Amino acid sequence: MTRVYNFSAGPAVLPEEVLHRAREEMLDWQGSGMSVMEMSHRGKQFMSIAAKAEADLRELMAIPSNYKVLFLQGGASSQFSMVPLNLLRGDKDADYFNTGAWSQKAIAEAKRYCAVNVCASSEAKKFSTVPARSEWKLNPDAAYVHYTPNETIGGVEFNDIPDTGDVPLVADMSSTILSRPVDVSRFAVIYAGAQKNIGPAGLTVVIVREDLIGHAAPGTPVMFDYKIHADNESMYNTPPTYAWYLAGLVFEWLKQRGGLKGMAQINDRKARKLYAAIDQSGYYKNPVDPAYRSWMNVPFTLPDASLDKTFCQEAAKEGLVTLEGHRSVGGMRASIYNAMPEEGVDALIGFMQEFQRRHG
Repeated sequence: MTRVYNFSAGPAVLPEEVLHRAREEMLDWQGSGMSVMEMSHRGKQFMSIAAKAEADLRELMAIPSNYKVLFLQGGASSQFSMVPLNLLRGDKDADYFNTGAWSQKAIAEAKRYCAVNVCASSEAKKFSTVPARSEWKLNPDAAYVHYTPNETIGGVEFNDIPDTGDVPLVADMSSTILSRPVDVSRFAVIYAGAQKNIGPAGLTVVIVREDLIGHAAPGTPVMFDYKIHADNESMYNTPPTYAWYLAGLVFEWLKQRGGLKGMAQINDRKARKLYAAIDQSGYYKNPVDPAYRSWMNVPFTLPDASLDKTFCQEAAKEGLVTLEGHRSVGGMRASIYNAMPEEGVDALIGFMQEFQRRHG
């Protein structure tokens, strides 16, 4: 069996060690005689899996005790609705940063429930940077402030946490969660789709401060109320059990690699060497302000777009796949999440240099 280096933005590469462990336990989880995907979500066996996964995530992220951790369905996109439904608390206004495609989707959905103040936008600069602090127009009376720390499509990443004072801060961390330590206490809500750094698609993790639970707007669907899920330990209905189990295996894997401090060192090193290869090539270009380049998603262009297809075809022959840029921006994109081994980045750099030699 030959494994490729998969640079997909999501669903993304998973750690091989996790996949081997899941294969070993596929038919018989720890002597139970059945697969995890066959277990009752309320049975002792799965309850133990769920409890360990939450405990490991709390340890990895140093999540304070006054935060609930929810394992939900619906993807991060459901949170575009759940956040305003649960956090407006009678207010009519919320602040949103607009730094790319996923910010725009969150803004569009929030407008269904409240007046959205776009407190800062980099759209005029084609989402190639994060708006300067001097340009922010935060409303001190807003119900909350929402931002996307890492924009997967544009490859733009905040290099610090916005200071919003007493206004609750909400973050869509789908593409950056678990890539480095983060001070959870700075946030009101953190949410993330699993299919990039946590596990397979189908699971969404939500970390929400307890004082913000229980204030859902009248008429909120039961499945969109944080209190329902918190009161039922994410088991009001049948959760995505197998995805939850696999996420737990990923958390174990992260702990074995030095936790988030260890991953930060690896991720920083991977990103630095790939950006250096792009910048020093005189051939490839990255469109993002260097101060706000993403660790996780590295877009780049060739001098002649007509070579894009050739680049991808030749890369695939070398076992380097899913390098096409998002259809909205074109070019190339290498997503180098936690599970992308450093050898994969090295192999990509080697291929890029050889491609330049032959086509430059």
